[in-house]
Amino acid sequence: MTDLNRSIRVVLADDHELVLEGLRGLLERESDMTVVATATDGESLLAIIERERPDVVVMDLAMPTRDGLSCLREIRRRGMPVKVVILTAFGDGGALQSAWEMQADGFALKTDPPRQTIATIRNVAHGQIVFPRVVRQSADATPAQGHNLLSRLTQRERDVLRLLAEGMPNAQIAERLVVQESTVKYHLQNIFQKLGVTNRTEAAQVYYREGGERSILNAER
Repeated sequence: MTDLNRSIRVVLADDHELVLEGLRGLLERESDMTVVATATDGESLLAIIERERPDVVVMDLAMPTRDGLSCLREIRRRGMPVKVVILTAFGDGGALQSAWEMQADGFALKTDPPRQTIATIRNVAHGQIVFPRVVRQSADATPAQGHNLLSRLTQRERDVLRLLAEGMPNAQIAERLVVQESTVKYHLQNIFQKLGVTNRTEAAQVYYREGGERSILNAER
């Protein structure tokens, strides 16, 4: 999670210069964001991420040399500590579902209002999970992997998981449930172990696929 007291370091990747410059202009007006580099193809993007170590990369799905899905797969394979926001102009459910399964941290549509895209980047940088309605619908259509996984959890663990899936950070979950943040962390350790996952995005995926409430951040786009 990004330190709230420092600027969010962002890398932008899109094969359209107009999109890059427009988004760069928007972000550079934000006091808590810095665009450290841009890329117009996938291979350059991966090299930039290795060099700059940004907090968030915002990338298009359609890019030359490597498309967005290929870049996301490689980012996860290398264990790069960067949040990934997929920026797309179309609602291709199959591609978005693939990005979801590869643990993209959020999605922004090029048709979204600029302030909404900025909010998505900021929320993802601060540890939240942001998925538009089209991704939720695609996830809902995916067959569940395994059965009754949520039944392994206690009621309080299900409460914690539900709030995590809504995109809440630990401090906000603790406030909502009126417990200490350390208690939330303890519950998350148990949740991850019981569900066989290693991070928050994987836990949220299990929650959605096993039929948990699908109230997620920006779900009604």
